[in-house]
Amino acid sequence: MIQVEHVCKSYGDLKVLRDVSLEVAQGEVVSIVGASGAGKTTLLQIIGTLDRPDSGTVRIDGTDVTTLGERQLARFRNSKIGFVFQSHNLLPEFTALENVCMPALIGGVSMEEASSEAMKLMEFLNISNRATHKPSELSGGEQQRVAVARALINRPAVILADEPSGNLDSQHARELHALFFKLRDEYKQTFIIVTHNTELAEMSDRMIVIKDGGV
Repeated sequence: MIQVEHVCKSYGDLKVLRDVSLEVAQGEVVSIVGASGAGKTTLLQIIGTLDRPDSGTVRIDGTDVTTLGERQLARFRNSKIGFVFQSHNLLPEFTALENVCMPALIGGVSMEEASSEAMKLMEFLNISNRATHKPSELSGGEQQRVAVARALINRPAVILADEPSGNLDSQHARELHALFFKLRDEYKQTFIIVTHNTELAEMSDRMIVIKDGGV
């Protein structure tokens, strides 16, 4: 599903990633761990096409994303990749349902169709009763589930999560990671999770350790 080959990335004189290569199979739940500044988030952003490597290639579902132009990348990202961030990044002026619908609407799906799919996901995640509430009216755990539903709305092949449980207590963090496995089993998606919590990382199918910009 994902092949990263000889990826290097620097910011000025700072070498963040040094000749990184890895593969992630379809349906695999993989955690990336490492010390602060080791390059975990940079690698996730490159895999997610939010940043470009200085050299090397990244293939997702057979497509070499390093060769795509910006418009092609935007379309590919919208259809193939879902993102879950620690800060949720929910739009405060919209309801939970509307937030979940956003990627589908951007992809050209009608509001009626997007709302129907969003409600199915929210029911699966046990937050359908919060559909009309705005983010400020939701708990941290509910906001995170809304963010997960939003990541899933276009049925992407890959879900990338950057410290998704960083703002949750230990119980809710474990529940979120268990939820990723439930989602994988239900929707057959591939998950890559950046986390500093080795206990949670060990729950994954596989743990990749980044040290000094390499794996």
